[in-house]
Amino acid sequence: MSTGNLFVDADAPAQGERFETLLTHNNLVVERIVSSAATIPVEYVQTQDEWVALLQGEATLEVAGESMELVCGGYVFLPAGTPHTVRRVSQGAVWLAIHLHPAAAPND
Repeated sequence: MSTGNLFVDADAPAQGERFETLLTHNNLVVERIVSSAATIPVEYVQTQDEWVALLQGEATLEVAGESMELVCGGYVFLPAGTPHTVRRVSQGAVWLAIHLHPAAAPND
């Protein structure tokens, strides 16, 4: 068992984003992301599915070439291979990201 609070020690970094793994179990990874408004956009194309929710703040994402606005409580599912970029984010935005990695191939 593990417990915690998503908003404790959630001060934004001076620049960029801070990624913290909260749980790893089998092929599932849960992380908290805390964003600074001073973030340089980076395109991600991941090998795993990701479901991400914005718990605090506002953000503009580009997902597969389309602009998307997220506000507190908004979420999006990003299937593996979907290009996505955080274009703009408010200072101190807090995200919850759930990554579902492909299952390992069974041993023959």
